[in-house]
Amino acid sequence: MAELLEKAQSLLGVFNRMGFNFGYGDASVGDVCSSSGTDPETFLLICKVYSQGSYRPSPEELEKADLSVIVEYLSLSHSYYMNVALKDLAASIGRMIVPCGDDTQRVIWKFFTDFKEELRKHFDYEESIVFPHVSCPDAVILNEDHSGVEETLEDLKSLVMNHLPADADQQEAFKVLSAINSLQDDIRKHILLEETALEGRKEGKTEDGTLTSREREILVLVAKGMINKEIADMLNISIHTVITHRKNITQKTGIKTVAGLTVYALLNNLLNVGAIE
Repeated sequence: MAELLEKAQSLLGVFNRMGFNFGYGDASVGDVCSSSGTDPETFLLICKVYSQGSYRPSPEELEKADLSVIVEYLSLSHSYYMNVALKDLAASIGRMIVPCGDDTQRVIWKFFTDFKEELRKHFDYEESIVFPHVSCPDAVILNEDHSGVEETLEDLKSLVMNHLPADADQQEAFKVLSAINSLQDDIRKHILLEETALEGRKEGKTEDGTLTSREREILVLVAKGMINKEIADMLNISIHTVITHRKNITQKTGIKTVAGLTVYALLNNLLNVGAIE
């Protein structure tokens, strides 16, 4: 785990939001994730999004990911933006415009506070409408437009670089621009990860009612007599994710009982008779 962080310092924020305490020693990624109850494959997917440029997970990676871990991480990111990043940015802006006149201060503060309020409303919508339904196969979620968030940050950066009054504190202006750039980069990764989670949810459904490879895998384990916790432990995913997949299986096959699913698996050559206990 320590080696991963040494190679990608950009992951410091990810580690912080995941609640990983320092002092890793020789512990592996799997060890640290296991001790915190985090799915290691999903954690590594998040790390790739944040450290590898425009990386987008493959359908296979999305299918194996625990969406509940991604949603929890996105929610923690919201808290970081509102309670840490924006507060630090506001403090720098405040120091930058101290020498400016009252009218200039008032205009800049209004622009920033309006942006902060819009961002709060956006996060509230995601928390109350989007996130609770990410793993629900029947929920209809409208595509979100994140362009306003990025455009407002670009406007704020442009105002500082091109239209800042000469009497403003120039050293603080450098800090403001640095904070904006850092926030922009983090939010872009946040948006990419969020869109990835929603796409993964959509790709988990098939229009013709056929099972995904993950659903077939879980169906076989159910037919072999394994309970949800055993399946979750074996596949290294959460019980919640197993339950969601089982609901999808029932919805697509129309079969609710373990016995019925076992017969379905046999008839569709997903299971050998000898594999049944």
